[in-house]
Amino acid sequence: MVNEKITTVQQINVHTVPTNKYKTNTLVWKMKAPLSRETVTLRALLPYVLQSGTAKYPSVKQLRTYLDELYGATLNVDLAKKGENHIITIRIDVANEVFLQEKTPLLEKALQLLADIVLRPAMENGRFVEEIVAQEKRALKQRIQAVYDDKMRYASLRLIQEMCKGEPYALHANGELEDVDGITAEQLFQYYQKTLSEDEIDLYVIGDVQEDAVLQAVTSHFSMPSRNVRSSGGTQVAHKAPEKVNEVVEKQDVKQGKLNIGYRTNVTYNDDDYYALQMFNGIFGGFSHSKLFINVREKASLAYYAASRLESHKGLLMVMSGIEPSNYEKARQIIEKQMEAMKNGDFTDEEITQTKAVIRNQLLETIDTPRGLVEVLYHNVVSKRKRPMEEWLSGTDRVTREDIVRVAGKVELDTIYFLTGMEGAE
Repeated sequence: MVNEKITTVQQINVHTVPTNKYKTNTLVWKMKAPLSRETVTLRALLPYVLQSGTAKYPSVKQLRTYLDELYGATLNVDLAKKGENHIITIRIDVANEVFLQEKTPLLEKALQLLADIVLRPAMENGRFVEEIVAQEKRALKQRIQAVYDDKMRYASLRLIQEMCKGEPYALHANGELEDVDGITAEQLFQYYQKTLSEDEIDLYVIGDVQEDAVLQAVTSHFSMPSRNVRSSGGTQVAHKAPEKVNEVVEKQDVKQGKLNIGYRTNVTYNDDDYYALQMFNGIFGGFSHSKLFINVREKASLAYYAASRLESHKGLLMVMSGIEPSNYEKARQIIEKQMEAMKNGDFTDEEITQTKAVIRNQLLETIDTPRGLVEVLYHNVVSKRKRPMEEWLSGTDRVTREDIVRVAGKVELDTIYFLTGMEGAE
């Protein structure tokens, strides 16, 4: 179904996925390091500085002009947390040269550009360009601030901060606002050199590509510094739910209350129970046919939205809901009731069948885009456990009612976080 070949070149794990399903060829560069308070903000800034100029194209404008010359190739960067890992992603999409009139070696040029972005950045006086760093620091502060301004995202962030106090996972992928100003071009450059020598690096090349041509291009363009990779282990879940549920009420000038609830699932991507956990979440709150959506939002009209999501590498389940502040007790009770129903096996065979179908479709839809396919394959790197696509589909199909109830039994309530208005909800 997915033909992924992995070869290590220059201590980069090169994943070649030949397919003629897409019109474009996609390169995705992923760098993984442990989440840490000391480096989280430096790391959040780094990819944005890298995409702002190379030695050859030292400004955003020159770099973008060159991308246009590559038949409108696109360049994107982002940051994510997967479990206790902080992941930088740099992605280039480029047209498949087969469809062009003149035979330009586009894939080779895109790989060379990626190597330039990662290994030959724009520099002055032996460090990053001051002006680029200053500009990207301003942009980073805006990205961090945007989370505080969007109360839905803010409530999700606060739940994680309260629930995972003292754990690296409490950190936000975009870093900490108070650390941005202090970062210098020199300090960032030193950190960048450290990432090149210590990060676990994976490069995905997906499209109408030949593995040997890809490996040859990587060998010739990516001359890596000597590397001493700090391999972060697979998924770790050492943290148990507290004896007493942690309840946090925060007041701000908001009209709509946000009730977010965090659970420890005690199951991760590494575990055999992973598919059952996905099924559990699908019936409980993951989809529009789920219990939270139907019972909290539709039937009881208690919430503007109500859903749940999993963090599979950390073993967390988060419920997000938007409610009238005065409905706090009612909403909380009805959410707890849905959880009890899951633990008691109080769901129909039809819900099981429907959830299996939705999970299957969702997976097939995800791998239908190169970007989605990389995200699915990358789970295997983060968790150090390989799950071929066929196994995902058959594994989900095999989940029984007993499996779902067993997994529900492991789920423990950890933290209730409520963001409410200034008056009323005491």
